[in-house]
Amino acid sequence: MLRKIDHHHMGRSNLGWLNSIFHFSFAEYYNPKNIKFGKLRVINDDLIAPGTGFDLHPHQNMEIISYVVDGELTHRDSMGNRSTITRGHVQYMSAGTGVYHSEHNLGDKTLRLLQIWIFPDQLGLTPSYGDFRFNWNDRKNNWLHMVSSKTGEAPIKMNRDANIYALELDQEKEISFPVNKGRQAYMVQIEGSSTVNNITLNARDAVEIVEEDILIYANESSHILMIEMEKMD
Repeated sequence: MLRKIDHHHMGRSNLGWLNSIFHFSFAEYYNPKNIKFGKLRVINDDLIAPGTGFDLHPHQNMEIISYVVDGELTHRDSMGNRSTITRGHVQYMSAGTGVYHSEHNLGDKTLRLLQIWIFPDQLGLTPSYGDFRFNWNDRKNNWLHMVSSKTGEAPIKMNRDANIYALELDQEKEISFPVNKGRQAYMVQIEGSSTVNNITLNARDAVEIVEEDILIYANESSHILMIEMEKMD
């Protein structure tokens, strides 16, 4: 089963310094029929103006992944971590019993990032943070496995049976992705345009995939994020 989500029908917010598209209900956007997809709770496509960002605020009992599309993201938290990541890099925070953090754009151009929240497999975990500076070319016409479960093989480990991949597919290239029985996936067309099992996706569109293998054809150079996970309500 495939279901396309056109980005024009997603939630939106424009605070001036922050311009966001909400894949699921978030902040002032609430749709009772669009709360989550399995254990995937949030994907926010954020544009953050230079010199601004999210000041110190708390989270708990959530797995939070940030994927930088363009610009630079500077993180600080109550565990003493500080780091700056750029295009194609990933940061991961398990909020667990509670953590305070801030996320700012200290660069001189607009920062675009995908903010992803996934429910953990248990509550009350010890908070943790990490980041990874992936080589951009490792996703060139190839699924770059960035995040996995604690027993998986990706360099970033999270507290949930889920996998996150990135891909840059050259124009007119094809690549497959299996979504096996008992699994589901959420694909974001970050940049470019592609056709997925005869469904056309443009930049910022998404598609829900349940127990169905897919074939992706790049209508133009395509930057894609895939979140694959155990099938759950």
